[in-house]
Amino acid sequence: MRDFKYEDLIVKVIELKGNYKEIGFTQGKTIDPAIHRACENLMMFRETAFSDTEAREVVQALLPQLGEEIDGLAAGLGIPLERALELYSGYDFPFPEMGCTTMIQGDYYVRNYDFGPSFYDARFVFNKPNNGYASVGFSGQIIGRLDGMNEKGLTVGLHFVNNKKGEKGFVATTIGRSILDHCSNTDEAINLIEKLPHGYAFNYSITDKYGNSALVEASPHKQHIEKVNPVMCTNHFLHQDMRSENREYIQSSLERRSFLQELSTWREELSPLQLFRQFNDEKSPLFYKQYQQFFGTLHTVVYSPKTLDVMVGVGGNSEPIALSLKDWLDSSAQLPDIIKGRIQLGV
Repeated sequence: MRDFKYEDLIVKVIELKGNYKEIGFTQGKTIDPAIHRACENLMMFRETAFSDTEAREVVQALLPQLGEEIDGLAAGLGIPLERALELYSGYDFPFPEMGCTTMIQGDYYVRNYDFGPSFYDARFVFNKPNNGYASVGFSGQIIGRLDGMNEKGLTVGLHFVNNKKGEKGFVATTIGRSILDHCSNTDEAINLIEKLPHGYAFNYSITDKYGNSALVEASPHKQHIEKVNPVMCTNHFLHQDMRSENREYIQSSLERRSFLQELSTWREELSPLQLFRQFNDEKSPLFYKQYQQFFGTLHTVVYSPKTLDVMVGVGGNSEPIALSLKDWLDSSAQLPDIIKGRIQLGV
């Protein structure tokens, strides 16, 4: 019989307000050094030389506000701007394989994020830049977002597809963050995705408070937009013009999507808590435990775009915590310092 051990997984709840440079500086001063080391360790996946001059020019031309945040982050961390651009801009950034599962149905967006804890920021960020929309979501490489919802109700998450045909462009975490900061609805999010250069192949699952949902299949070479509801999104492209971009092995992705299709046919519409349980139960076909292979479920989150409510849990079989972006913006929310869960590791 195989032995298992459980390990605590602690996600910090972060509050950020101010201009972009101030937000960057604050994060640089307070970030856990382990997160900075993890971003440095991601450089082991780099296969080509990085040009900070090129990155600076592209960021300044396309995402100038995030460029300001990187300036502040560099100052707060006490590292050269050139190094901060390589580690945190998301431009020409090496990215390992991961898995994610999302379902958008009715008024709810539910998602599992699957990766390894060694490269996980473990930060749930409430963010209010002076000249951007406020948002809440899980950070990736500090300034990026793995998933999130903004004050307009626009909600987005990323889904890795392939990193073998990369080009010079932004990684999905940076694109997701930019969507949350500057887009108020699904159409605006699609327009931004089409405008920005993509480093790798990713799916983007998107919805807004009006119920307008979309699955965007995006690679460095082309994009395909499907406006549908419900949305069932995993880690492969569906459209025939995009399938050549898929990895060779997509069986897990196909199986998870099949289960989502089954869920979508249930006669009763599931409540947010029922949706959460379908994703977070460790016996669910959507929950994975291969943490050491960068494929274990780290968090489950349900976003409610109409009400700006969030239900979030860390690890498996977790008791979700209910939070509200609206209450935070009204200064009536008392946020927890941490969200704690457990993950099961093999011995």
